[in-house]
Amino acid sequence: AAGRASVEQARSGRGPAFIWCDVERFSNHSSADDQRMYRPTDELEAMQERDPVLLYQQRLIEAGVLTKDEASQLESTTREAVREAYREASNATDPLASESKLHLIGESKNTSPPPFQLEPSCRMLDAVNRTFHTAMDTMPDVVFFGEDIEDPKGGVFNLTKGLSTKDPSRAVNAPLAESTIMGVAVGLASYGKRPCFEIQFVDFIYPGWNQLVSNMATLRWRSFGHWQCPLVIYAPCGGYLPGGALWHSQAGEASFARIPGICVVVPSTPNDAAGLFWTAMQGADPTIILLPKHLMWAEQSTLAPVEAVPLGQARLVSEGDLLTLVTWGNCVELVEETIASMDTKLSIECIDLRSIAPWDRETIATSVKKTGRLLVVQEDNITASIGQMIVADLCGEQTLLSTL
Repeated sequence: AAGRASVEQARSGRGPAFIWCDVERFSNHSSADDQRMYRPTDELEAMQERDPVLLYQQRLIEAGVLTKDEASQLESTTREAVREAYREASNATDPLASESKLHLIGESKNTSPPPFQLEPSCRMLDAVNRTFHTAMDTMPDVVFFGEDIEDPKGGVFNLTKGLSTKDPSRAVNAPLAESTIMGVAVGLASYGKRPCFEIQFVDFIYPGWNQLVSNMATLRWRSFGHWQCPLVIYAPCGGYLPGGALWHSQAGEASFARIPGICVVVPSTPNDAAGLFWTAMQGADPTIILLPKHLMWAEQSTLAPVEAVPLGQARLVSEGDLLTLVTWGNCVELVEETIASMDTKLSIECIDLRSIAPWDRETIATSVKKTGRLLVVQEDNITASIGQMIVADLCGEQTLLSTL
C-alpha cells in the first residue's frame, strides 16, 4: 500500500516520497549469536508472523494462484537446494593463498594513442579538457558527473568546459554528496557505461569512502571476474597554490594505493595527463587520477606527441649515476627547480613515478643498482606513504640493500 501510494505521488507530479521500512532480521546475526538471549520470545514470534514471504504466499493461495500442497512442495525443494549448496561448499577445497589476487585487476592491454595532439605549449588542465572532448566525441559510453561541472562554469578548474554544451545528457552536475558520486559511478560502470567522475578536491572524497573500498575496488574480485568496474575518478590534489587551505590541499595518494583493486596515477605534465586519462578511460578497472593543482595551471612545453601511457610505467626525467631521485606530482617541478638552482651540477637520475599503483619497481631498482643511492621526494605524509613503501620494498631485497 505504501509503495503504491508513493509511486502514484511521484507519477502525478506531487514530488518524491520517502518510504521508511522496518526490516527485521529473522535469524541470528551469525553462528556465534543467539538472539533469544537479548530479544523477548513474544517479539520473535510476532516477527515470524509478519514474514513478508509467508504473507505473500498466503495471498497467492487465497487468490488461487498457488495451492497449499504446491507451496509446501516449493518450500521443501528450496530448503533442500540450500542444504545441498551448503554441503557442496563445506566439501570444497579451501582457497589457496596464491589465489587471493585472482581477478583483482584485469589484464592490461595496449591502448592506441589518442587521436589528437596538444599545442606546442599548454597547461595540464587544457590537456585534460581536450582529452575529455575527444572521449565524448569517440566513446559513446563515457559519461561525466561532478559538482559544478556543467557550463558555463565547467568545473572549478575548467576541466569539463564545453562538455555539457556539447551533450547535456552526458555531462551533468552532481549534488554535494561524494558518496552519491562514487556510488553512481559504480552502478553505471557495472552496466556498461564508462563514468569519468569528478571529486572537486581529493580532500572531499572521504564521505564516499565506503563505495570506494567496499564496492568499486572489490566488484571484479568478489564476482570472480564476471563483473567489471571500468571508471575514472579524478580530483585535484596537493598544495603550492594560494587559497583553499584545510580540505583543499591534501595529497593522499597512499590512501588509495593501499586498497587492492584500485589503480592510482598522478601526472606531472600535460602529455602524461592526456596519456594517462586516455589509457584509464579505455581500461577495465577503476582508476583514481590525482591532478596536482599547482601544475594544472602551469604552462609547459608539449612538443612530444601524446601517447597512451601504460599504467605501472615510470618516466625517466633525467639520467645520472650519482643518485636515484624518485618523485611524482607537484614535487617533480620542485625537484627540477632545485637541481637547476644548484651551483654544482650533479649527475642525478630523476624518475617521475607517475603511476602509483601499480608502480614501476623495475625501473627504480635498476637505477638504484647503478647509482647506489636513493632519495624519495613526496608531498604526502611520511607514515604509511608511497615513499615509505618504496624504501621498505627495495630494502627487502638483499642485492639492492647491499648497493645502498
